[in-house]
Amino acid sequence: MTEYFHASSFILNPFVLALAFLLDLAIGDPRWLPHPVRIIGSAVSKTEIFLRSYLKSPLQERTGGMLLVFIIIVSVFGITFAICEANSYLLIPEFSYSPLGLIGIVLLVYLTSTTIATRELVNSAKIVIQCVREKNLEAARQHLSMIVGRETNRLSDREVLKATMETLAENLSDGVIAPLFYLTIGGLPLAMAYKAINTLDSMVGYRNAKYINFGWAAARLDDVANYIPARITGFIIVISSLVLSRSLSTVQSAIKIMLRDGRNHLSPNSGIPEAAMAGALGIRMGGPSIYSGVVVEKPYIGENRTEDFVTASENTIAIVIIASVLTMTLAATILFVRSSLW
Repeated sequence: MTEYFHASSFILNPFVLALAFLLDLAIGDPRWLPHPVRIIGSAVSKTEIFLRSYLKSPLQERTGGMLLVFIIIVSVFGITFAICEANSYLLIPEFSYSPLGLIGIVLLVYLTSTTIATRELVNSAKIVIQCVREKNLEAARQHLSMIVGRETNRLSDREVLKATMETLAENLSDGVIAPLFYLTIGGLPLAMAYKAINTLDSMVGYRNAKYINFGWAAARLDDVANYIPARITGFIIVISSLVLSRSLSTVQSAIKIMLRDGRNHLSPNSGIPEAAMAGALGIRMGGPSIYSGVVVEKPYIGENRTEDFVTASENTIAIVIIASVLTMTLAATILFVRSSLW
C-alpha cells in the first residue's frame, strides 16, 4: 500500500494532498495536536528576543531582522526536508501494510494538512456571521478581533461583516491557495517554508516604531512569496463565483473590479483577491480602519450593489469553499501528472 504514497521530498504525492485536504476539512487545527505554525511562532519570538539584545541602531535592527528571516526559514525548510527524507524510507514497498509504513503515511498527511487552513478560515467567519444574525454585536466584534488586526470595538454590524469578507478574501490566498501552490511546485519543504514566511510577517512585519526596521525583511519577503498566489486566487474567485451564481454578469463584475481596483490596497497582493471578491458579491470593501488607535485611510474597492451584507457574507464562505476544492483538485491533477512522469 505504501508504494502508492511514495514520492520525492519536492514532489508531493497527489493522494497525500487529497487526504491532507480532507483531514483539514474534518478536524482543522485542534489545540491538542502539535502544530508546526505554533512551533515556528515560538521560535520566532525566542529568536527575536535573542537578536534584539544585540541591536542598538536602525541599521542593526534591519540587519537583525534579515538574520531572523534567514534563521527561521532555513531551519524550517531544512527540518522539513530531513523529516520528508527520513519518512521516505517508511514508504518503500518493503514496509507495505506494516505499522511503520502506516505511520509514515499518517505523518506525511498530517504535516501536509497543517499547511492548509480552510476549516479554520471558514469556521472563524461563520461564528462572526452567526453572532450578527443573532444581533449579538458585542460577541461578533470580539470574535472578529481574533481574526483581524484592526480595532473592532466600535464597528457596526455592517462594518463587522465587511471586515469578515475582507479577511476571508485575503486569507483564502494566504491560508489555502498559496500553500497549495507551494505544495504543488516544491512539496512539503517549500510549503512549510512559506508558512514560516507568513508567520514571520504576521509577527514582525508591521510598519510601526517597533518593527519598521526589524520587520522590513519579513514584510518584503512575504510580498514576494504571495505575489503569484494572490493573482491565482483572484482568478479562482472569479471562477468560483460563476459556479456559485451561474451568472455571467457576476463574473464580468468580478473581473472588472479585480482589474480596476486590485491595486487599491496598501498591500501589493491583498487587493487582488479582495477586489475579485468585492466584484463577485456586489459590495464595497476598504475605507478607514483603526489600528492601535491610529486611523488608516484605505482606498475603497468595489461598488455597493446590495444592502444584504449577511447574505453576501454567507456567499463569501461558499466562494471560499468552492475555490479551495477547485484549487486542490487542480493541484492534485498536476501532481498526479508530475509523479507519473517522475
